[in-house]
Formats: sequence, C-alpha cells, structure tokens
Amino acid sequence: MFTGIIAAIGQIETVNSLGDNAAGVRLTINAAALGLDDVHLGDSISIQGACMTVIAKDNKNGSEYFSVDASRESLTCTAGLDAPGAVNLEKALCAHDRLGGHLVAGHIDGLGTVTHFAPVGESYELQILAPHTIGRYLAYKGSVTVNGVSLTVNRVADHVDGCEFSINLIAHTLEVTTLKQLKVGARVNLEVDLIARYVERILNTSK
Repeated sequence: MFTGIIAAIGQIETVNSLGDNAAGVRLTINAAALGLDDVHLGDSISIQGACMTVIAKDNKNGSEYFSVDASRESLTCTAGLDAPGAVNLEKALCAHDRLGGHLVAGHIDGLGTVTHFAPVGESYELQILAPHTIGRYLAYKGSVTVNGVSLTVNRVADHVDGCEFSINLIAHTLEVTTLKQLKVGARVNLEVDLIARYVERILNTSK
C-alpha cells in the first residue's frame, strides 16, 4: 500500500527487453533522491503510480539504482514506463507511517488524457478525460491518484466520450512531482479511491 505522497523524482535510465515482443522489460531507475538503505529485494516501490517489485539494487558513481521487471500487461495498462524519463517514486507504506494522502494500492485502473493544463493565479488547473469505467468512481472533493500523486477532485463532468475531471495543483506539488511536465494530450496513470470500490460493491450486492 501507498499514500500518494511522492517521496522523490527518479529517472528511468535503461529499458531492456526481457525477450521477444510478447515479453516485458527490465527498468533500471536512478533513485539517488529516494534513498535505498531501507529497501530490500522483494520490496514494493510505486513508479508513476504502478506498484513494482525491486529485483536488484546497485550503487554507481555515488548514485543508488534499483531494477524492476514490468510485464507486457503492465506496459499495456500504464503510461511512462516504457522509455527513459523522470518518474514519481514512493516506497511502500509502513503500518506506523502517517497517511498523508489516501490509501493507494498501486494498481492502475486505466489511462486518462490531459485536456487542459494552465496556470490559474498562483496554482495550475489540470483537467483529465477518463473512461466512463473510471468516471463512475470520481466525485467532487473525492480522491484520485494521477501518476502516483494523491489529488483532490474539484469538478466532475460526464460527457459522451468519457468523464472529465478537474484538479487544482499548488506550486509545491508541481515542484516535487513529474506533473509539471504534463502537456495537453499526455496520457496519465489513474487509480480510483479504494473506498469507492467497496461502496459500489456493497450497493450492487444489496440489490
């Protein structure tokens, strides 16, 4: 489990195929800003919101690196894990940690598309078009995870082609995450609020 509070920005430095086109890839991430002293092989780390298992650690030229294997299925269901670039990183939540964001499983529910990203006063407004299958879980003042970042929904509008929701991003959030790199048309990883899933299940089974 995670909280959606990004601990550091890392850098995917290499993407190596694990076999033929049907296989996945091995990612090697520079995590110098994260710190890996308390990370062990087999531990989980959220990369752009996707929970991945650490399979190797290394220290090169004073920087700490870790590697994960991403299956072809994971690559199909996510964005930003198939090429070198900056990524949001968060270590798995410990039982005694503060829950600063919301409960995040690290399981991507689907991809959204940025439709608007522009400054509004001292902050930025981010609008994302999500599939209807995800939109049903979005609510005003509810929680959503975008590329691993726990955020609050400010507006929800249902359209024929999906559900568009709006988020207000403060300067600090942009500074410490990769969200500042977003552009209109960019694909983002979305995870809905875990509690919303259980509410839907309860309502559906009570009929």
